[in-house]
Formats: sequence, structure tokens, C-alpha cells
Amino acid sequence: MGHAAVKHDYHLVDPSPWPIVSSLALFVLAIGAVVFMKGFVDDPLSIIQGYFANEEAAKAALAGGWKAVEAGLQANAGFQDLDPALQAKTIADFKTSQQWYWLLGKGDPIILVGGFLFTLYAMASWWGDVIKESHKGDHTPVVGIGLRYGMILFIASEVMFFVAWFWMFFEVGLFADERTLSTIPEVAEAWANWPPTGVETLDPFHLPLMNTLVLLLSGTTVTWAHHALQTGNRKSAQLGLLITVLLGISFTGLQVLEYQHALHEDYFGFGGETVGVYGSSFFMATGFHGAHVIIGTLFLAVCLFRLMAGHFTPQKHFGFEAAAWYWHFVDVVWLFLFAFVYVAFA
Repeated sequence: MGHAAVKHDYHLVDPSPWPIVSSLALFVLAIGAVVFMKGFVDDPLSIIQGYFANEEAAKAALAGGWKAVEAGLQANAGFQDLDPALQAKTIADFKTSQQWYWLLGKGDPIILVGGFLFTLYAMASWWGDVIKESHKGDHTPVVGIGLRYGMILFIASEVMFFVAWFWMFFEVGLFADERTLSTIPEVAEAWANWPPTGVETLDPFHLPLMNTLVLLLSGTTVTWAHHALQTGNRKSAQLGLLITVLLGISFTGLQVLEYQHALHEDYFGFGGETVGVYGSSFFMATGFHGAHVIIGTLFLAVCLFRLMAGHFTPQKHFGFEAAAWYWHFVDVVWLFLFAFVYVAFA
């Protein structure tokens, strides 16, 4: 006996594998990032190189094992002039980094790249299923309201994610003088200030200012594209969205240049006891924001292809709206980062 289709405002989606697959992909990506950065930053050679005549001598000692390294350190006047506690810490850091370095494959990026590609696959597959549901007419007005509430709650959760990083930065920055509990005099003295003594911060009115202007401009172009779509001007909508995507790519490129400059000039003194928290907080906050910019750029690029394929109409284009909301959220977070991390605490 046949059954007629039930007409209702709600759509019960089929069980989807993509939430758990996406979680697994992000887990692999996070593990890959830890492996890459830990091996990249904690190179044993970088810890002992300053106590040898040159890089070749340090490499030779490293090849000879711990006994050769220890003999080289004991023969170095600069190392002997250090506070005993700092000597012990340097040795402990070297041994720990050596274990991590070999255990995690010397900072091999293969897990990071694999996790990134896995994440892209999960995102593309999930987006594809949602687009198919839309074409089948499953996204009724009531479902559309649910999608809007879902996106709002998702962005709210992302806001709280960044609140945690800002809270940590303000907590350490505003009460730095209360964190001088180290037994190493140099560390206690450095931590009396924020940023810690010896930290050379980035110039906020160079690349960071350029990135700020890029994101502010991208906010206007995505708004222009949205307004053009609402008025039926598809060509202007496509142009505005294309410019926004290009600006997002430009922001990421400038961020990479900034990171390369910071690493090359050793702005935050990687491995230094006195500056580790500042460098870590800076790169975690700006790095996570950069990851959100990449995700937002991909989101907008998908919307651009859908717009060119005729998927959006002036009356029905929530996918575009969701991408625009997310992009404006990314813009606002960057303004706070620029104002407080780059300028106020520089």
C-alpha cells in the first residue's frame, strides 16, 4: 500500500557521517600542528648553538651525543657565567627537546598537511550534502530559521573561544608583576614588566596595520556583494565576492610574511624562559584568528562558485548570509587583536 508524501514545515535530515568525520579531521590537524611546531621550535641545535664557537662545532657535539655536548657546555665561559638554576634549566630544555625532536619526526609536516587535506575533504563533503538538501527543497522557511539560530549560536561559541585567549592575555599582561615567583633572578626581573624585559614586539603600524586595512576593506566588499544580490545585480554580487576572497587570501599572505619576519628576527626569543608566555599568547591568538580567516575565505569561495552557478536568488541565499556573518565576526576579532595585542600592549 502506497503512502502519500507528508507535507510539513520540518525536514528531518538523514544521519550524516560528516560531524564525526570533521571532528576526526580536526583532531589529526591539531596533532599535526603540535608535531610540526614542537619539532620546528624545539630544535636541540638552537638551544646549544650559542655556547659553541660556530654552528659546525655545535652540530659535531650533537652528533657525539650528550657527553660531547656536556663537555662543550662546561668548556664555554658564557655558560659557566650563568646562574646555576639557569644552567640546569638549559640542560633540561636540551634533553627534553632532544626527546621531542626525535620522537615527533624533527618537525615533519606530513601529519599537518594530511590533517589539512582531510579537513578540506570533510568540509567539502558536508557543504555538498547541505547544498543537495537545499536543491531538493528540504530547507523550508521553518528550517531556515533553525539554520539561522544554529549559525548564531556557532558564532557565539567562537566568540567565547576568543574571549578565553583575550582573558589570558589581559590576565598575564595586567598582573605581570604578580607573576615574579621564579627562583631565577633574571626571570623574576624580566617578568616585572609586560611584555617581559628583552622582548622586542612587532611594529603595529607596518604589516599589522596593512592587514587591518585589508580586512576592513573586505568587510565593505562582502556587504556590497550581499546588497547587490538582494537587489538582483548578480554581476556586482559576483565581483564584490571575488574581491572579498582575494582580500582574504591577501590577509593570509601578509600574516605569513609577518610570522616569517618574527621568526627570522627572533622577536619573541623562542625557548627563552622570560618571553615564552608572551610569544605563545601572541601566536596562539593571532594564529587561531588566521585559521578562521582561511576557513572564512573558503566559505566565501564556495559561495562565489554557488553564486556563479545560479544557486542563490534575491529571496533565498542563507548560505551567503551565513558566510557574511562569519566574515564580519572575523573582522571584529581582528580589530580587538590589533587594538590590544599589537598596539596597547606593545
